[in-house]
Amino acid sequence: AVDVRRVFGKGASATAAVDGVSLAVRRGETLGVVGESGSGKTTLGRMLVGLLEPSAGRVVRRGRVQMVFQDPHSSLNPRRTIGESVADPLRAAGERDERAIRERVGGLLERVGLDAAQYDRYPHEFSGGQRQRVGIARALAADPELIVCDEAVSALDVTTQAQVTALLAELQRELGLALVFVAHDLAVVRQVSDRVAVMRAGRVVEEGTVDEVYSRPQHPYTRQLLAAVPVLDPALAARRRAARAELAAA
Repeated sequence: AVDVRRVFGKGASATAAVDGVSLAVRRGETLGVVGESGSGKTTLGRMLVGLLEPSAGRVVRRGRVQMVFQDPHSSLNPRRTIGESVADPLRAAGERDERAIRERVGGLLERVGLDAAQYDRYPHEFSGGQRQRVGIARALAADPELIVCDEAVSALDVTTQAQVTALLAELQRELGLALVFVAHDLAVVRQVSDRVAVMRAGRVVEEGTVDEVYSRPQHPYTRQLLAAVPVLDPALAARRRAARAELAAA
């Protein structure tokens, strides 16, 4: 993404959801994009995969890009089997051999920890974590070089979050995928990312390695976000409360 901008509305009511953002992600790397609601992170993710066109700037895609959506329930058609949903990218690419499609989809389901025999089952028969695995299998069907995960684990419980993020890391190692992990949960982003970009009001206010951003944050907004993350260590919690009070008084 090179100096991308996305404006919604016209005239005096126009709002820049993304305002001059430049980011790059390398093969085999996970870039975390964090920020509060309204920061522009989801709009940026949708521009990366082509669901939205930038109002200005450009997005350079070197290879296929897919997306894993936030809500694993609404992202699947309840009237279609999961096998049919996973097969969509294959059919879009021109595959017409139903036996080959079924075999390929079965392999993808197994790769994400499901059973090939579940091809003919419907989304309501699965848990939230299993539905998200179906979404990941559908993304993999297109053989992408980059997957954008838009709040992909935010609707899941903590245990299932850990399982899904571990699956993504495993697939990344096996396939050399690049991942853009869009989230508001700083703890999850820290676990999965190599680099982090912090967004506020449509702009990237800080970018760096996980260690740089989390251990030595430079921007006041980043420090404010980190100070709000719950911790179990009472001493660290006290230091963060003091930091929040200091920021509020500034």
